[in-house]
Amino acid sequence: MPVFPSDPYGFLTQWFNNLLLHQGLPETTVRLISFAVGSLILVLGSLLFCLLLIWAERKIGGRVQDRLGPNRVGPYGIVQAVADMMKIFTKEFVTPAGVDKVVYNLAPVLSVAAVIMIWAVIPFTITFFGTDLNVGVLYIVAVGGLAEMGIVMAGWGSNNKFALLGAFRAVAQLISYEVPMVVALLLPVMLSGSMKLSEIVRSQDVWYIITAPVAAAIFFITSLAENGRAPFDLMEAESEIVAGFNVEYSGLKFGFFFVGDFLHAFTIALLFSVLFLGGWRGPAADQIPILGFFYLGIKTAIVYFFGLLVRFSLPRFRIDQMMNLNWKMLTPLSLGILIATALVDKGSANLLSSMAPTARLIVRSIILVLANVLVVWSFSDIFDVALGKRPRPVVALEPRPVARPEQPPTPTEGGTP
Repeated sequence: MPVFPSDPYGFLTQWFNNLLLHQGLPETTVRLISFAVGSLILVLGSLLFCLLLIWAERKIGGRVQDRLGPNRVGPYGIVQAVADMMKIFTKEFVTPAGVDKVVYNLAPVLSVAAVIMIWAVIPFTITFFGTDLNVGVLYIVAVGGLAEMGIVMAGWGSNNKFALLGAFRAVAQLISYEVPMVVALLLPVMLSGSMKLSEIVRSQDVWYIITAPVAAAIFFITSLAENGRAPFDLMEAESEIVAGFNVEYSGLKFGFFFVGDFLHAFTIALLFSVLFLGGWRGPAADQIPILGFFYLGIKTAIVYFFGLLVRFSLPRFRIDQMMNLNWKMLTPLSLGILIATALVDKGSANLLSSMAPTARLIVRSIILVLANVLVVWSFSDIFDVALGKRPRPVVALEPRPVARPEQPPTPTEGGTP
């Protein structure tokens, strides 16, 4: 039986299962009860953890933008998120006339459920995970589509043209950036030889951010776009479409979109840590699983902070700039690095097979890094064309007349104008 100090999750799980089995319950029933309890803990834990994320994001955003952030309610403003939550709970539900009630009410639930369902396959430690699917990466891609469906349902079901326009714009952005993101996800799968997230973590003797830095950068950028945050927040451009797809929601229904947004930002950092930073791996994490939880937390916090730094520093893209970045840069680059990595890794397999394990690992990492550098260099001309400044068209050959107030006449020296 696991020891509580080193593996509290395994200890409590084993104790709970033994307790139910001693009550005479069948093993299948015990498994179902365990899954139900684990799902409840996951949902409640993630929703409560969102309060800490809201406070942290507002404080970090304040410091980045030379502001204070919340500092009144509780020490360092840490209770401000609780006050906001209580305010949302007491807000009135306002349902506009003419909405499709089933679609309208289901949309905010899907936006949160899609994020929480991803957590079910993330290995937090060597023993702490919801389920270890053989197609974990494919599951993440599939579940991510539920969030897009929730956005479309919110825009369509709201019976509001601004909400519908925001949903259309969101779909165009999310589907576009899913193409390079899915291609980038194939790199960890290819290098590890498995779609199981636990196997991807175990195979990272060298972090994939070192052996596949281009794929890591593409995944990070496209994940920000999938979350719809600055500088990719065109789906919620207040100056153009009021507030986007969620403009007709109030109270707790709006709060669900709010929670989904904050949880999605943290989940991006969590996935990046698992796929490219070795996940829970670290010194003695195999023997003491609780250490793996802290290692994963530190890596995730660093990636999360960097994502917030990007959000609070860069201005919003124009729609043409955002699409140019995706279709003219990220998509061809992701395809190029996928093909190059496949050819190089497969071509060097026979060469490396006769080497010692340590030497094979070092040489393989060097070859993959050089392949990434070569691909970026070969695509430099494409980037110059995509990022090249176009001359502004001349809209008027002559200076345009400017309305000015009439000037009073200037008096002459004799006093007569």
